[in-house]
Amino acid sequence: MTDTYEGYERLKFDWPAERVLRVTMENPGRMNAADSVMHGELVRIWRDIDADSRVNAVIIRGAGDAFSGGGDLELVREMTQDFNTLNRVWKEARDLVYNVINCSKPVVSAMEGPAVGAGLVAGLLADVSIASRTARIIDGHTRLGVAAGDHAAIVWPLLCGLAKSKYYLMTCDPVSGEEAERIGLVSLVTEPEDLHDKALEVATKLAKGAPGAVRFTKYALNNWLRMAGPTFDTSLALEFMGFNGPDVQEGLASLKEKRKPDFDPESPL
Repeated sequence: MTDTYEGYERLKFDWPAERVLRVTMENPGRMNAADSVMHGELVRIWRDIDADSRVNAVIIRGAGDAFSGGGDLELVREMTQDFNTLNRVWKEARDLVYNVINCSKPVVSAMEGPAVGAGLVAGLLADVSIASRTARIIDGHTRLGVAAGDHAAIVWPLLCGLAKSKYYLMTCDPVSGEEAERIGLVSLVTEPEDLHDKALEVATKLAKGAPGAVRFTKYALNNWLRMAGPTFDTSLALEFMGFNGPDVQEGLASLKEKRKPDFDPESPL
């Protein structure tokens, strides 16, 4: 491995096939939750991949039986108390979405177990998203007490329509891998034991294709996402405004105490 990927702590790398780079999110004991370190690494990795001439396709997955366990609660707490942290994470959240979209190399995601938070951004913005039947895709923003930002408003309506998007993004109900494929939220669904083989099969096929044709097709199709940029920017701004409000305090406390939240029904937000 060259210096390109040696500086990463939470992301691990291997080459399972010629010109296919596999990125594994790893945060042991935390279901690969995106702490401050991983959040930053998920932002910059797409620029490094885009600049790496050895890569023709990418796989993104989680270590063990989880894809991504959502945001780190300590980082969320810091965001509610420190403006500099809030501002930094806002910029990272913005750049993560746009960097995945603008990465010229085709991305394949392999989702199993919980798929939540910053990892889910890459999981659903991937060019080919693959989930095991037992995967549990959850957008948990409103459960925390903030608006559904991150990737939600930019891609969910394009994938599964506005009606399904509103339901799942406002209720935070989990979506199984099987249901995600049925409603068009993911590209493919597999049995759990077949997930990583299928991801490698698809990534290898893409890596062996005409590089320019594949990349230009991705670029053109992703203009649908770029046109939704103002909607995304608004959702992200509203999400981060919520970190200064009262609801997130109750949401954060309820998650730490593993209980249902008791939001104020007359909250000014």
